[in-house]
Amino acid sequence: MLASNLKSIVSDNVLHAKWLNTLSYMENAGAKKISASEHKENVNLIILKHAAEEHRHAYYLKKQISKVDESLCKTYTNAELLSPNHTKYYLHALDIAVCRYLKEQFNLSGYDLKFAAYLFVTYAIEVRADELYPIYQAVLDEAKSKVNVKSIILEEEGHLEEMMNQLVSFSDDWENHAAEVIKIEKALFDNWVTALAAELPISA
Repeated sequence: MLASNLKSIVSDNVLHAKWLNTLSYMENAGAKKISASEHKENVNLIILKHAAEEHRHAYYLKKQISKVDESLCKTYTNAELLSPNHTKYYLHALDIAVCRYLKEQFNLSGYDLKFAAYLFVTYAIEVRADELYPIYQAVLDEAKSKVNVKSIILEEEGHLEEMMNQLVSFSDDWENHAAEVIKIEKALFDNWVTALAAELPISA
């Protein structure tokens, strides 16, 4: 479903610009979430790297819009995003649901809960990015689009490996907990894709 939706999106300049802007918004929201999870003093290099790279992805995707139509999508207002309500709800809802799950499982609170949520939410998002961006790139290649996201694909692969390394240190049973978090993310993502499809001229 996602690939056919993306073909419809890439074939329409306005929809494509909004899609790039939507991805940029989500990367930017992710970067801000990472920064918000930081301890006031104990900030490691990986967290800084992730926040910087997610901000850069947001910037890069926003810049790609000019390859489609430089007059489009100057802001993150609802009119310039695809499925804005679901887009803005997705990451926030994921964060809340994962915090609730981790609180129940590990009895965490305060900064410990924030950091654990950062690990698991970021892991789930990197798993999703590892699936979504290559599908999008394949559609771009097929359409011979000037837009490309290859550099993001490489960095997201590196992020996923880094998150797994940190999760191993967090819990011996991290894989089972990560699987539960993935289920939470999938339900939210599927709702988002359904909302996206409803905005396309012909439902893919």
